[in-house]
Amino acid sequence: MSEYFSLSECDVIGFDLDHTLCRYYLKETSRLIYESFARYLVEHKGYDKDLLNLTPATWDFCFKGLVVDLEEGYLVKLAEDGTVLRATHGTKNLSTDDIIKHYGPKREWKHFNSLNTSYTRSAKYYFYDNYFDLPGALLCARVVDMLHKRGAEITSDFWKDIVAAIDHNYNTSAFREDTGTYFPSVKRCPGRYLQPCSDAVKRWLRSMKNSGKVLLLITSSHSDYCRLVCEHILGTDFEELFDIIITNALKPGFFSLVPQQRPFRTLVDDVEDSEGLPSLEKPGWYSQGNWPHLHELLKNMTNKSEPKVVYFGDSMRSDMFPACSFAKWETVMIVEEMEGEGVPRANATPCNSPTPGEGPVEKKGKFEGMKSPSDVSNQWGSYFVDVQKNEGEETQRLTWCCHSIHTYSTMAIPSIEAIADLPLDFKFQRFSSDKPVTMGYYPRPPDSLLKWEENLS
Repeated sequence: MSEYFSLSECDVIGFDLDHTLCRYYLKETSRLIYESFARYLVEHKGYDKDLLNLTPATWDFCFKGLVVDLEEGYLVKLAEDGTVLRATHGTKNLSTDDIIKHYGPKREWKHFNSLNTSYTRSAKYYFYDNYFDLPGALLCARVVDMLHKRGAEITSDFWKDIVAAIDHNYNTSAFREDTGTYFPSVKRCPGRYLQPCSDAVKRWLRSMKNSGKVLLLITSSHSDYCRLVCEHILGTDFEELFDIIITNALKPGFFSLVPQQRPFRTLVDDVEDSEGLPSLEKPGWYSQGNWPHLHELLKNMTNKSEPKVVYFGDSMRSDMFPACSFAKWETVMIVEEMEGEGVPRANATPCNSPTPGEGPVEKKGKFEGMKSPSDVSNQWGSYFVDVQKNEGEETQRLTWCCHSIHTYSTMAIPSIEAIADLPLDFKFQRFSSDKPVTMGYYPRPPDSLLKWEENLS
């Protein structure tokens, strides 16, 4: 395999929508998501109203890549081999002695092999790997704190309530029925949460289409929410940019459920046809579906027996791992944490605040001192490399998230904007098992990885 990757060599270019083509104002969105979940617990499940009270400092806990142990309420940050690097019970840090006491002298997390080989969730743990989920990690920890304060036993029962809160807000009918807190808020003021794509990105998409590439949009969002987002970020003519749009794709099952795959369904006024399609015959807008049926259509559209597909996404669980492992697609991971570690932002829009004139001005005070979820956390450290000091000695360990990016992504970028001005035949360095893990990040690796590599030499 070539050590370089180029979009010009691909026949099909696919995109996830949320946090991939569409960037969100993370501070605004995170507050909204947290409030959406917490409000449900308070109003429908009788939880303490204190859950709704947050200080800017509280947000430091929000860190992508955490795993929550649902049986006992511990949250862990893992090394590439499954070693527990850091852990909390609720929001409270576990000392080194506490970690060894709970996880043994080797600090092994017992479910690591299961998670590391499937990236699926289970009744025993939950992996936070995207920004739609992430505020739930903070809520989860605060619920454990609350139960602990009451002297209540920590069992997985609290998790059922949190799942109910997620379902209440993100249910496929919630947008249409205006239920929950999340969708009504975004509908009312999309400019507060969604960042419009730059003209460079729109030109880039059109140039790929004009050069004969097949363009896909595959999102697990329902069609009504997808339309609102796309119209805001790309314009009312967004459908012209894509040959195939697939909504409610229910990833990762879209890739992994073979041969028990879900059929594609047609949509009328955002309602799915109850009859599934036996195959995919032509381009268009569809719901649910599976990659083998899509693959057959792509073969016909490109006149190639094995069309080369690349897919851009932000989630290891839903995008990178399944698209790479099952569909054998090239994958480009959007990793906003790169910008939290010195990689320059590609456009001029302020990093985590709405553009001028969008969103009520009086809200701005809420974000003073609030960490963006993509920034390095004081409590958890870096997303890529964990640095710990013990008796004056510093140890550095690659995180499991960093290892996963290197293993299942062709390359990683902080945003679509970062590559939109490059020619289609630009050659990117790809990740490779026989190359340093810093190879494959564009435009450059994050600070912690550069320091880690420096220490190796």
